[in-house]
Amino acid sequence: MRKVLYLFALSLLVLCCTGKPAPERAWTDTSVVYEMNVRQFTPEGTFAAAQRQLPRLKALGVDIIWLMPIYPIGELERKGSLGSYYAIRDYCDVNPEFGTLNDFYVFLAEAHDQGFKVILDWVANHTSPDHPWVTEKPADWYYRDSLGHTIVEYDWTDIAKLNYGRPEVGEAMRDCMRFWVKRGVDGFRCDVAYQVPQEFWEATIPALREEAGRELYFLAEGEETWLHDAGFDATYAWKLHHLVNDIAQSKADGDSLARYVAWNAENYPADAKRLSFTSNHDENSWSGTEFERMGDAWKAMTVLCWTLPESQPLIYTGQEIGWDHRFEFFEKDPVPATAWKANEYTGFYEYLTGLRHDHPALDPGSSFKLLKVSPTSISYRRQAGSDKVTVKVDLAEPWSYSVKCK
Repeated sequence: MRKVLYLFALSLLVLCCTGKPAPERAWTDTSVVYEMNVRQFTPEGTFAAAQRQLPRLKALGVDIIWLMPIYPIGELERKGSLGSYYAIRDYCDVNPEFGTLNDFYVFLAEAHDQGFKVILDWVANHTSPDHPWVTEKPADWYYRDSLGHTIVEYDWTDIAKLNYGRPEVGEAMRDCMRFWVKRGVDGFRCDVAYQVPQEFWEATIPALREEAGRELYFLAEGEETWLHDAGFDATYAWKLHHLVNDIAQSKADGDSLARYVAWNAENYPADAKRLSFTSNHDENSWSGTEFERMGDAWKAMTVLCWTLPESQPLIYTGQEIGWDHRFEFFEKDPVPATAWKANEYTGFYEYLTGLRHDHPALDPGSSFKLLKVSPTSISYRRQAGSDKVTVKVDLAEPWSYSVKCK
């Protein structure tokens, strides 16, 4: 009886529809994000080579290009021969592996001309241990052990953690972000944003927006609700990501998914954007491709990630051609030039980007109604004004889906 009442309550998880035309759509609401791993995106691994691929991404339906960190990488404690993008030695220059600063400006200008927004991966939590700040600034700019050595987190032995208890650290970091905003970037994906104090983001995000005099997009790697209070447009839907992996591996079911939808609605603002994905740079390199983790369920799980409430979808480098390979993280390991050919996977993602762009019902803040749920299937309707999208996904073999629009 309790389960019946619970499912009935979930079925009432509906935001009222007025029947009026949907309001004008903001680009931050309608966008599809593409995470570009510049090192692996082309055999050359350069801005110039990536620039030549922009028309293909435009045809795919991409709106926001998120560039993984493009900055010079530290040499001290470097991992592998090329190092981690996230061990940054200089926030205001580019990795010579990718080209020159001017090469980046040319890439950015061309991307803008083709209608893209470009955001940079920003690493505010830590630097490389040989960043000039380590020796040129006061010792308490960094967390240090009893011997004065900078400290690391997890197994990140190639970084030094910044101490935001020192106000000058936040001021210096804002200045570095300001450097790129003045040069025309459209925002930032902020690495481990939840480990950086809320006060820093609350001071930085509105200040940069005001100074820019234009819309800037901020994506937080983190699921903490306070990140939205701090000004972020979007947060990672990590819980959903792990759930669809579990469903694909028969470790969770439709009831689990319905509980997630209720949890998300209860904990996040109605118009919050939740980055939804079946892969990204971390998942691909360390946990495996979507095909490894999800098997034949990958397509049905992708449809969920693109159509559930507040979802802002992500495509990671190579997904649009079904590239079934774990990229080396610290070495050159590119997609071969011959592999970049449109195929069935390309068609699938073009279909999804078309849905996203054509239907306000899939925007954050639109209404949601759970129509039916069972352990092996779920169906729901999204609606904005008169636009309706109805989705049904089978959560077991044969992992099918249907999407109806009107």
